[in-house]
Amino acid sequence: MERHQLLGALWEIQQNKGFIPRVDLDALALSLGTSTVDIEGVVSFYHFFSFEPRGKHTIYLNDSILSQFADRDLVVSAFEESTGARFGEVSPDGQFGLFSTSCIGLSDAEPAALIDFFPFVCLTPGRVHEVVKNIKSGASPSEICDRPQSVLYPLTPSSKAIFLGDLVPGQSLTQLSRLSPDGIIEMIREAGLRGMGGAFFPVYRKWQACKDESASRKFVICNADEGEPGTFKDRALLQMYPELLLEGMIVAGRAVGASEGIIYLRAEYRYLIKQLFSALEEFTSRGWLGKDACGLKGFSFEIRIELGAGAYVCGEETALLNSLEGFRGEPRSKTVFPTQHGFLGFPTVVNNVETLVAAARILGRGPSHFRASGTSDSPGTKLLSVAGDCLRPGIYEIEWGLELGQLLEKCGAVAPSIIQVGGPSGELCTPADFKRRFSMSDLRCGGSVMVFNAGRALMEILLNYNQFFINESCGICTPCRAGNFILGKRLASIDRGQWGEEDFDRILEWCRIIAAGSRCGLGKTAPASI
Repeated sequence: MERHQLLGALWEIQQNKGFIPRVDLDALALSLGTSTVDIEGVVSFYHFFSFEPRGKHTIYLNDSILSQFADRDLVVSAFEESTGARFGEVSPDGQFGLFSTSCIGLSDAEPAALIDFFPFVCLTPGRVHEVVKNIKSGASPSEICDRPQSVLYPLTPSSKAIFLGDLVPGQSLTQLSRLSPDGIIEMIREAGLRGMGGAFFPVYRKWQACKDESASRKFVICNADEGEPGTFKDRALLQMYPELLLEGMIVAGRAVGASEGIIYLRAEYRYLIKQLFSALEEFTSRGWLGKDACGLKGFSFEIRIELGAGAYVCGEETALLNSLEGFRGEPRSKTVFPTQHGFLGFPTVVNNVETLVAAARILGRGPSHFRASGTSDSPGTKLLSVAGDCLRPGIYEIEWGLELGQLLEKCGAVAPSIIQVGGPSGELCTPADFKRRFSMSDLRCGGSVMVFNAGRALMEILLNYNQFFINESCGICTPCRAGNFILGKRLASIDRGQWGEEDFDRILEWCRIIAAGSRCGLGKTAPASI
């Protein structure tokens, strides 16, 4: 076995046995020629791997602030009562394990849970008792789970829509026969497409850098590890338009000279694997994947799926690469970029789902269609995941340039007081910001918009964010590992009324230390809302 196969091997053991026993750790270490301690370090890094049994049926309840405000505590109590398991433990009969996890991408349907990684949404105590009763009677969670579908709200005229609209299978791929790799990259440049994950780096520059590298192998990796609390737009795209994602990966592969594509899918979305496999089979049967893909002589391209194991930090591209290679998902020091030295040391492009879907749309409809929306510095549209205290949660396709207040009006925000834009690592806005516009020069947003009304306690929100970053820090940087813990202690003291003026100075000082001294975006942005 090769090291990059480790993640898949661990999942196979976890699924078959319900945990990863010591004997299997020893066998894996022997197979890889490494130490058992090394393998233990990988297993312990991920939330969904365990050294101990987690029950025949494992329940993971989302602990995001949106879930908490949706009466999550009542749902927890119902699960404890119906399963006999205390929260964080396995029931005495070994049938159910009840655990907490970070946001599972179902923020518009809270409270939500995963049972054996199948989704159950809009939970109430009554529904919980019914579900558990059915499972005890022999029903499989896969048979009785929900099929969550986010409501779509296009805020652009249909003629300008980029993401939400009719799908013509293979529309972008028909353009490949007339375009050179340079021509593809030029179309992406003309459109002004930026990475949609939150960093907004120009896509054409990343693709050009990878194309310019000389190597025997190159990779295109789809980052489907959407983990920012409150974000679920990539999940919606995977459900609605898996074909467009595959097209975008093929387009990128052709542009940079790659022959291999990998979808790194977060474990919380594993219920979407069947749909993705179906799309892959369809593309292969049509000749769009495989040898001489899309009828292009000499262009071979294959796509496979790798499953993450529960680590928010793996949304950072170098941490994702380490994870794929079978190591702990710790961010790399960027002495070189993935386009130079990426997966297995080969040039690699890493883009998220929304970016690759946008690339497919640009090739299919032309860069002028993309630039017809938005502003001069922010062309195109953006998908936003809107949830919280609003009447119409769901996926909104907006034109860049839309005012925050206009979005709140469209989603039916109820007495909006605190608006978290871009997730906990983004900007915390108040009514004073309602005239600000979504754009590169003003209010940037990777995808999450959480609405909180005037009755929500700011400190409860900040403490939840802080605990999220404590839980999800990879621990490699002392400022992030220790600093977020210290911030949490000081916030808790203030929440108890035990504070002095110096506490606020110390909090701001630690915020600066964490932002300046952390290696990756998780640490640098962790104190932003505070």
